[in-house]
Amino acid sequence: MTTQHSTEGTPIRVLLADDQPLLRMGFRLILEGEPDLEIVGEASTGGEAVRMTTELTPDVVLMDVRMPLGDGIEATRQITASGSGARIIILTTFDLDEYAFAGLQAGASAFLLKDVAPEELVHAVRVVASGDAVVAPRVTQRLLETYVRSLPPAHPTRTPDRRLTELTPREREVLEAIAEGLSNAELAGRFFLSEATIKTHVRRILTKLDLRDRVQAVVYAYENGIVVPGPA
Repeated sequence: MTTQHSTEGTPIRVLLADDQPLLRMGFRLILEGEPDLEIVGEASTGGEAVRMTTELTPDVVLMDVRMPLGDGIEATRQITASGSGARIIILTTFDLDEYAFAGLQAGASAFLLKDVAPEELVHAVRVVASGDAVVAPRVTQRLLETYVRSLPPAHPTRTPDRRLTELTPREREVLEAIAEGLSNAELAGRFFLSEATIKTHVRRILTKLDLRDRVQAVVYAYENGIVVPGPA
């Protein structure tokens, strides 16, 4: 498990990974205008993104899905497999993009459209760095449902993930609600618990299932049949 980033006193360190210099420049201008955000580097290939993440230890990587010399999906997979604490936001042109779904499966925490509004970009970087919030949960949920629906149905004899047995009944309920895209406040309202208690449940779920963050919990829930997509 990686530790969550704390924004107290230190800026959130961001790495930009995109093969289009103009796009990197635009994102840099937006993000550097915020006192709590710092651009630590720019990569133009997937290989550079992996190397620079190791060298510069950013908190957040803005990762284009389509780049030469190792695309953003493979770069995301390598970064998460390395145990890096960096959170990855996939950048895509289309909101229902199979590459974005593959990015979430590879370990990304969120995805954003390249024409995202500046304030949404800033907000996404902050919440992904915190490791505590859901980025665009309804959009992420729609993306997941679309691509889970396209997968072959799970075989009835498939062995359930053994880690699931470590969850308490309450943690299982909370996991199902997380997969619906509910925020901590919404979870607290549903289960008549304090937000502090909900955060404790979420932390325990992520630890027991060895997941990086809430979005990975949503991916896990769909892949393991804990929740199933609704009608198209």
